[in-house]
Amino acid sequence: MRMSVPCKFERSLLSHEEYETIRLTHHPAIYDVEIAELEAMRPRLRKMRNKERTLGRQRQRQGRGKAEARGASFPGTAEHASERKQVFAAALKRLNNELRRLHNLAARTAHVEAARKALALHRAANFTIYPPAGATANEGMVPKAGTRRRKTIAGAKIGRVSQATKVAQAVRDARGG
Repeated sequence: MRMSVPCKFERSLLSHEEYETIRLTHHPAIYDVEIAELEAMRPRLRKMRNKERTLGRQRQRQGRGKAEARGASFPGTAEHASERKQVFAAALKRLNNELRRLHNLAARTAHVEAARKALALHRAANFTIYPPAGATANEGMVPKAGTRRRKTIAGAKIGRVSQATKVAQAVRDARGG
């Protein structure tokens, strides 16, 4: 695999239309292209790369004497088929990387949105205030009033038994008995 090709060299290898397609895959220009347009460029670049690969392989086979010449003549661009194929392959690689980057960015954004929504729902669940039941239409379980009368005991009578025991014990102790 060779190193990247300078833009001037690309321009010398390609026709004007081909270069305009390739130019859009380079660094600053690729960020301005819409995703749909990038998706549409992908099959076009693949077709260009495959065509050059086929031409290059055919020339190699002819050079080795393994194949007969195809057609009347090769196009003028067939001289540099392998270089042209590398240019198209590099453009396709840049395009795929940019599409992957945009896809990952969209996925990350969606995940962040979902996480924020989940956190908001989680926090809201901690502070759920249920409304009081209030009066209901049917009787339900209503406490009955007690039928027994409550007896109130005077404050002076409370503790009189234990006090009487204390007094009786004190009398016994005084007798010495």
